[in-house]
Amino acid sequence: MDSDLEAIRQRRMMEMMAKQGGMGGPGGAMTAEQAEEQEAARREAEDKRSGMLATFMTAEARERLARIALVKPEKARGVENMILAAAQRGQLGEKVSDERLMSMLEQISEREGAAKPKITIQRRRPLFEDDD
Repeated sequence: MDSDLEAIRQRRMMEMMAKQGGMGGPGGAMTAEQAEEQEAARREAEDKRSGMLATFMTAEARERLARIALVKPEKARGVENMILAAAQRGQLGEKVSDERLMSMLEQISEREGAAKPKITIQRRRPLFEDDD
């Protein structure tokens, strides 16, 4: 369902860009065929990415990451990027296990926690309070 919604958003964005004279063929408008080709390329890249992740992760880790992606897609994407970058550098000696995935998630949470400002709420006292 989310992928369908994302596809609709992508298509709508392409249509808006074409109306503004963005990319495309004759007259500056992107044809439906070009939009479909671009969508197919995006899907293919996403399939390739998920295939690579499947080779570098255990089944339990993939399941956990899928559940996280339902709730926090940006965090799941960050972990995926970490795993793929480590694989490209050759730092993965073995498949990413569930425990290793949890430690990666903790690292990301610590980084996010340090970046976010802490908010404190101070409640005001009533103006006419008896302090006698």
